[in-house]
Amino acid sequence: MKPNITIITLGVSDLDRAIAFYQNGLGFPLQENSNENIAFFQAQGTTLALYPRDKLAEDITIEDTGSGFSGFTLAHNVSSPEAVDATLNEAVEAGATLIKPGQNVFWGGYSGYFADPDGFYWEVAWDPYLSEDS
Repeated sequence: MKPNITIITLGVSDLDRAIAFYQNGLGFPLQENSNENIAFFQAQGTTLALYPRDKLAEDITIEDTGSGFSGFTLAHNVSSPEAVDATLNEAVEAGATLIKPGQNVFWGGYSGYFADPDGFYWEVAWDPYLSEDS
């Protein structure tokens, strides 16, 4: 298997609310191949998909009984510590919950976390070792 992630699908409890959060709140462009059952957003090098949680569990053939921390996060890198704070504020204004305000972190960067309306955790980070805004 080649190390390549082409689509990340989030199982959401309310598809319309999730679309509004990502499209209107965070400015993710909705792709034309989206429909009333699934939404696709292009995100530099990968696609973010939103799909009803119960339907996703059915497709996987598992029970939709999970709750709590799922053991993964999504990350968005920005060009400065100030951009971390601005992005966290933008997400909160769009309906996210601030989990951890931006702060200096052990690996030498600056980051913070928010949770989207379905509880998916996003890290917003500035990495001094990256040369450009991701």
